[in-house]
Amino acid sequence: MKLRSFKAYQLLLLLLLLVSCSKDKLVLIDKGHTDYTIVLDEKASEEEKKAAAVLQDYLQKITSVKVPVKLGTEGVKSIYLKTLDGDNEEIGIRSEDQDLVIYGGSDKALMDAVYVFLEQYLGCDWYTPDVASIPEMENVVLDKNLNYVYRPEIEVRTVHSRLFYENHTFADEHKVTKKSFPFYVPEARVHTFHKFIPEEQFYKEYPEYFALRNGKRLPTQLCLTNPEVLRIVIDSVASLFEKHPEATVASVSQNDNQQHCECDTCKAIDEEEGSHAGTMIRFVNKVAERFPDKTISTLAYQYTRKPSKTRPDENVLVTLCSIECDRSGSIENKCEAFAEDLKGWGKLTDKIRIWDYTTQFTNFLAPFPNIHTLQPNIKLFRDNNVKWVFEQHSNNPSELFELRSYVTAKLLWNPDLNLDSLMTVFTDGYYQEAGTYIKQYVDTIHKGIQDDKDFFLFLYGDPSQAFSSYLNPEKLKQYTSIFDAAEAAVKHKPQVQERVKAARLGVDYAVLEACRKGISEDYSLTNKTEAGVNQAVVALLDKFKSTCEQWNITMMNEMGFTVNEYCDAYRKAIEVAKQPNIAKGKKVVLNTKPKKYADEDPQTLTDGALGGNNFYANWLGFEGNDLDAVVDLEGLKEISTVSSAFLQVTNHIVFYPSKVTYYVSNDGVEFKKIGSIQNPMPLNKESKINDIQYFKLDFDPVSARYVKIIAENLKEAPYWHHAAGLPSWIFIDEIIIN
Repeated sequence: MKLRSFKAYQLLLLLLLLVSCSKDKLVLIDKGHTDYTIVLDEKASEEEKKAAAVLQDYLQKITSVKVPVKLGTEGVKSIYLKTLDGDNEEIGIRSEDQDLVIYGGSDKALMDAVYVFLEQYLGCDWYTPDVASIPEMENVVLDKNLNYVYRPEIEVRTVHSRLFYENHTFADEHKVTKKSFPFYVPEARVHTFHKFIPEEQFYKEYPEYFALRNGKRLPTQLCLTNPEVLRIVIDSVASLFEKHPEATVASVSQNDNQQHCECDTCKAIDEEEGSHAGTMIRFVNKVAERFPDKTISTLAYQYTRKPSKTRPDENVLVTLCSIECDRSGSIENKCEAFAEDLKGWGKLTDKIRIWDYTTQFTNFLAPFPNIHTLQPNIKLFRDNNVKWVFEQHSNNPSELFELRSYVTAKLLWNPDLNLDSLMTVFTDGYYQEAGTYIKQYVDTIHKGIQDDKDFFLFLYGDPSQAFSSYLNPEKLKQYTSIFDAAEAAVKHKPQVQERVKAARLGVDYAVLEACRKGISEDYSLTNKTEAGVNQAVVALLDKFKSTCEQWNITMMNEMGFTVNEYCDAYRKAIEVAKQPNIAKGKKVVLNTKPKKYADEDPQTLTDGALGGNNFYANWLGFEGNDLDAVVDLEGLKEISTVSSAFLQVTNHIVFYPSKVTYYVSNDGVEFKKIGSIQNPMPLNKESKINDIQYFKLDFDPVSARYVKIIAENLKEAPYWHHAAGLPSWIFIDEIIIN
């Protein structure tokens, strides 16, 4: 009897403990059963109903229990979803006796609150639209004293990534916008002057509407002190708002160039204001005055980045752009002038939108070790009271695209998260057994650039600039080895291995470019085999293209240069490289002066290294002047063909020469013309932005020691170009003579 009484006592004690513990907990789901109901207001909006459906769906995915959703009917135990009055971004998760309350200060904030609940209390995470971590549980038990409140300090968060734009649920999961320009009039998002007053329509009859540059009116920018310009812009903005009544923001902003008006009136205002933003803000304030219930956005960008003295009006949104900054370090450490301008604008207005840049726009797939700068930069924006941040990633896939999209979105929501932990969570979750290697690669390449204190990591740079730095031959071999190990670690998981191959594209691209440039014996297009071609490069190019196709990666850069065009051009480079070339290694004398690029070294033209589609990559540049070069073949040679490659990047004022003429000589003094080639694709508004053209001349054999090449520069950009009046460039690379 005593033993049985003792056991009964133990059972009673256990039951008392369980009851006691349960009083301190909210047991939402217990082994396939729930007493809870998701409760909405009777007049719940569609967005509130959607938030309830999301919560219900995930609870069912996690526990296999479908919690009912009801309108206005309180259950015995309830999970209340509420949108509070006030239209703000605050969210909260709290317990009230046995009930759970999830709320937001707006419909959007309520959805954010639901996803925060799923993430922080149930352990969900979303790596890409197709890959997530959703736990399986029998029970959902929460602390009864919940009182979580959070208000994101950055209220409008945009990551310029198609992962979010094309997958709206994924955007909701990460609490970022589904569009690059939410709330904006679609036709008036940025760089709008040329849209309001098109050159084609107004320039010939009304040149006074446009910028005065060096005594000539050019349609680069508008003359902001011309009253007719103001009238037309106001009418245009009114028309756009009438067309899009749902929109609340229109951009009245400069075109994408620095050719602002220098007429006496504009100049006087800018001098008085101490900044070219002076004319801009005065003009935009006048436009904003006519639309008091709307927001007029403008740019503080390049020549207008320095703050004016005039305050922007209450309904003017200033978009401050960090395009010039060195991305090897944080803005505060590497771009102090921008940081100062941010603080200066902050003294004038609390309506600041940041346009930040996070990838290399000339080479989307190139290694771009700037991830360590994302957090300090976002903190800088947050600490200066910025409420709206647009992180311009590439939209199209770029290096470590999924990781960058994930980390940037997380930091915009909470800038104080631990960056290293975020990256580890992602790499372990998305790449699984290979995650430790991907993280090792990220850490290693970032250490490489941090060790090179003098390296300027530019948005419009090229991997060739880093071949003596974090992409030198030794480091490329190290990165390749890391990815080899990563692929091997998931060889039993083909789907995950494909993710690793996509992450590897940056290193593969760098290796391809290193071989094109011939940076070492191991990294070269050619070798001493009978075929003369490095077959490993051919195989790598095929793998690169195949992986891009697998992941629907089509663009190499913002100029519209496609992956297919890149691969075709690369194969052409291989064919060029394996050609015999009696000019290779021969001395070159320049009769005209190059500028800046390829170290201004004439031997660039015969060094055997081939330039890519960016002017940093082995191209010799001439600004506003012709190329006049002479190659010394070091003895009389019989020749019958001469070829030279030229680059075109129209948005950077790099155009093909209008004509290339070739000459020969025996003594280097008297030259005989052997022929000319007119540019078969003269520049026009529809010209391909980014391309390479070979100007090749075949002729009857002649004997010569010296070959002269004269390439005629257009001298300056045409009047319709955004750089009208500025000197144009020609870029030449390898000269091939046979």
